[in-house]
Amino acid sequence: MRRYGKHTDEDDVRVRPGRRGSRPRSSIRPKHEDAAPGFVLTVDRGRITCLVDGRTIHAMKARELGRKGVVVGDQVAVVGDLSGAKDTLARIVRVEPRSSVLRRTADDDDPYERVVVANADQLAIVTALADPEPRPRLIDRCLVAAFDAGLEPLLVLTKSDLAPAETLLATYELLDVPHVVTNRDELADGAAADRVREYLTGRVTAFVGHSGVGKTTLVNALVPERKRAVGHVNAVTGRGRHTTTSALALPLPTGSGWVIDTPGVRSFGLHHVDPSRVIHAFPDLAAGTENCPRACGHDEPDCALDAWVADGHADPDRLYSLRRLLATRERREGD
Repeated sequence: MRRYGKHTDEDDVRVRPGRRGSRPRSSIRPKHEDAAPGFVLTVDRGRITCLVDGRTIHAMKARELGRKGVVVGDQVAVVGDLSGAKDTLARIVRVEPRSSVLRRTADDDDPYERVVVANADQLAIVTALADPEPRPRLIDRCLVAAFDAGLEPLLVLTKSDLAPAETLLATYELLDVPHVVTNRDELADGAAADRVREYLTGRVTAFVGHSGVGKTTLVNALVPERKRAVGHVNAVTGRGRHTTTSALALPLPTGSGWVIDTPGVRSFGLHHVDPSRVIHAFPDLAAGTENCPRACGHDEPDCALDAWVADGHADPDRLYSLRRLLATRERREGD
């Protein structure tokens, strides 16, 4: 008989377990040493598609990863059902250290960084020579992001049948950025894909570009068995329609490289980029910064680069190119 009031003792006290159970939660987490290595192909609303042992599987992020994000290109460790059968779901328990991270922000005032792709070693910047008109400022911003992430840039110019490439190429000649010029007939007969593919062998290449420039059309030519939807340019606004809504990694048919198609962009914010790192893309100028004043922005009256160039150590146009790229860090994409 249970007693109440002043007549109760310790035998009458009822102890209720906590909501998490009566056993204390351990801080020791499994190491998952038997986890299988995987490569992230795409991420769609929390569901992650990976390549594991040659099979395509679907997975979700394990709770122990917390807020750590998983993006296309990540090397991960996966446990659970790895059969790839319908309706199966594995767990990603670890994201391996990244060799590179390509980031962007929505605009220059947005402090929130968006990781576009991980572990790429090349950035293919795709722009049309017409329909829509090229946007050099957006190209400049992509170059700054590539240099900051340690990626080698590749400039791919499309629709050369509508406008010549010489004027735009002259703008980037002194940056020593490799380039490929294509037209629509060459895309149809495969010649354009063959030339671009020469730069992709043995690499993980992320493709970025303004909507409507033919980026996904080119990716479809490179990986014809995995065709993605393509859009058209609005004749009134001159803007392309977003047809690629999520990044997707595709293996080249030769099996010697990866192409990562990313959604079309209308802006490429650089809030996350430290301008002091851009100089590393100009080794002929970097040595001349030793005598620069502290925190020099390389566009100031007492910048040592002016004397470095005047003494013949570097081409004046190279300094102009550096300062143009640094200036894009302070400008909006719409100019």
